[in-house]
Amino acid sequence: QGQLVESGGGSVQAGGSLRLTCKASGFTGGGYWMAWFRQGPGKEREGVAALYNKFTTRYADSVQGRFTISGDRTTLYLQMDNLKPEDTGMYYCAASRGMSDGPLLPGDYVIWGQGTQVTVSS
Repeated sequence: QGQLVESGGGSVQAGGSLRLTCKASGFTGGGYWMAWFRQGPGKEREGVAALYNKFTTRYADSVQGRFTISGDRTTLYLQMDNLKPEDTGMYYCAASRGMSDGPLLPGDYVIWGQGTQVTVSS
């Protein structure tokens, strides 16, 4: 069973940028979907961006053009630009070996990090 550890969260003003990092360990073989999810105050956990085999990406409509996911099996990044107050929340890194529900839905992801807080003020 692998482990995921996120870092890079913080507090920024609207329009600012942050880069989240997720360090992965204990993963063997290939074919993992890696993704970032977030959960804002009083909201359900939602998929933000997903990556498969370094080149296949998926983004939520709300972050398309502002966020960029990249990385490989050992390190996953989320570059967040032009941040908005509605981007505030706990951001989680997740990994899945298989995919049936869809890469931005949490159901298939079995390995989760502890989260890193992002706060965007207006």
